[in-house]
Amino acid sequence: MIYIEIDRLILRDWISGDEEPFIQLNADEKVMRFFPETLTAPDSLQLIEKIKKHFADYGYGLFAVERKDNKKFIGFTGFSHPSFISNFTPCIEIGWRLNHAEWNKGFATEAAKACIQYGFDKLELKEIYSFTSVHNNPSEKVMKKIGMKKEGIFEHPALEENYYLKSHVLYKISNEYNINIRYQ
Repeated sequence: MIYIEIDRLILRDWISGDEEPFIQLNADEKVMRFFPETLTAPDSLQLIEKIKKHFADYGYGLFAVERKDNKKFIGFTGFSHPSFISNFTPCIEIGWRLNHAEWNKGFATEAAKACIQYGFDKLELKEIYSFTSVHNNPSEKVMKKIGMKKEGIFEHPALEENYYLKSHVLYKISNEYNINIRYQ
């Protein structure tokens, strides 16, 4: 099923054929440099199943992102429910992960803007959060571009003390913000 279609991208269900590029994406050290580790092939396949279960449970999740011009899977953008406990959870998080060959083309920003609009208009979400390591300037830049406001910094409870990725920035956007993205 296609959930969102914008000028250059389709955000859709996960389909057969997405597995291999997703495995490659999660094994790429450039893509995963702000995560504790790269993922093995079995870990990536397990993550796809977890994403599909999230869709079954909630009716939304991390959408597979496909380029319209060449029909290639390039990553994901969408919503999830963080599993850790913090002062802002439970919440709905928007996140993205794209093949590094697709970086700096505006795809993450376009997909995230469309997801936020979809979340507010179709899913009637009240607020959406995003967070990443304080070192992940590219993702923080996307958060700013899509209209999110910085709420502060927190120590990620699932990461060990003194781990260099433990400090995270936290951003939020509320449903009164309208970014006027058209989707089909």
